[in-house]
Amino acid sequence: MSAALSANTQAILLLTAPLIVGRERDKTELLTPMLYNRVAVTLQDHGRQPADLLGADGQALCAELAEVLAPKVDAERLRALLARGFQLSQAFEQWQARAIWVASRADADYPRRLKARLKDEAPPILYGCGERAQLEQGGLAVVGSRHVDDELIAYTEAVGRLTARAGRALISGAARGVDQAAMRGALEAQGGAVGVLADSLARAAVQRENRDLLLDERLVLISPYDPAAGFNIGNAMQRNKLVYALADAALVVGAEPRKGGTWAGAVEQLKKHRTMPVYVRTVGAPSPGLDALRELGAKPWPEPSVAEDVVALLSGKDRMDGPDSPTPTPPVLEAPPSERSLSTDAHAAEQPEPRAVEAAKPPESVNVVGGVVAKDRTSAEASAGGLGQTALNPADALFATVRTLLQGLPTPKTDAEIAAELNVSRPQAKEWLARLVEEGVLEKTSRPIRYRSPEQPRQRNLFC
Repeated sequence: MSAALSANTQAILLLTAPLIVGRERDKTELLTPMLYNRVAVTLQDHGRQPADLLGADGQALCAELAEVLAPKVDAERLRALLARGFQLSQAFEQWQARAIWVASRADADYPRRLKARLKDEAPPILYGCGERAQLEQGGLAVVGSRHVDDELIAYTEAVGRLTARAGRALISGAARGVDQAAMRGALEAQGGAVGVLADSLARAAVQRENRDLLLDERLVLISPYDPAAGFNIGNAMQRNKLVYALADAALVVGAEPRKGGTWAGAVEQLKKHRTMPVYVRTVGAPSPGLDALRELGAKPWPEPSVAEDVVALLSGKDRMDGPDSPTPTPPVLEAPPSERSLSTDAHAAEQPEPRAVEAAKPPESVNVVGGVVAKDRTSAEASAGGLGQTALNPADALFATVRTLLQGLPTPKTDAEIAAELNVSRPQAKEWLARLVEEGVLEKTSRPIRYRSPEQPRQRNLFC
């Protein structure tokens, strides 16, 4: 880990990161990724960079930004965020003690794949542990359900081992079930793995079973969320796009049709980002979820048995015969020359992609959950019945997204806690929860009143 953070990264952390120290979390209202993008574009348009907010004229610059971005941004809010230098120094010490590195989009060593493929949706800050160069090497993303039988676990471990023999990294979300099985297979075969965590990076970085793998540069753990942050349903859903963006191809081993994080992440890749081919398992027990993904454009996994076939698949050279022959999109590592590229100078201004400027424009269809806005048809619309169905009205589309987010709630929560995670009023949350209980998606317990999934409680995974 570098001895110091760049000035740009310091400024971005102060504006966007919670800086959780121990059990204490700063209460200042942070800039959302979308709002930060607008700040970054405004700075760029005026020939400035985030680091200038920490300079001698930082106070005046905050006022200038507030004038341009009002009423979304006010000068006092910016100044309060930038005044958190002591909290940043405390958090940075804790990160260093755990060998956790931090990279912002303004840094030269921020993963190029995330910049090129996600553009303004790439997280402003990325935390990680392990050799970050491995994030540029691509590989196979393997995703699937948490609750799977022993047969699918064995199948997924075999996919991980074959990927390792092909000399390619295995990329997944490090959650229990399919994710862990794939990573375990790759690591046991002396291959490399990348885990994109939704929570608890600080704990995962010091776990005994991870340390040797991290030091041997065979395991990399990353997260777009504060290393001390706990589990959050919205975070778990949002990190899916990073798993896909780091890979050359993806294999979905299992998914529930039109619900859950695996389904939502695959649909987002198939219908929105479309940066690489998505395959689905073709052997073993039938899966309605995988069949539904085929209808949305996923390709049949050819079930390779030798390493050379995996290399060909990940290189976009597979040539299966038949009407379902996949047509993989070659990996894109750089933005097109016609677009403004993100800076590769560690001390230069951050250069967000042009799409960030569009944040203020009304999206074609908007799903707002926890402050995250999705412009395309995603899991909410898919959960209503998929392609060819009548479009939902805004209220029903939003509720469909909420259903997806709360499906499989890992730990019992109060209505107040769920309202806070969804960033909605408590009465609105209670209305949604009542509908979900009526549908059987959630159960309501008493003494104390909590809402929980009918499934088994969430178990901690090996990587966090």
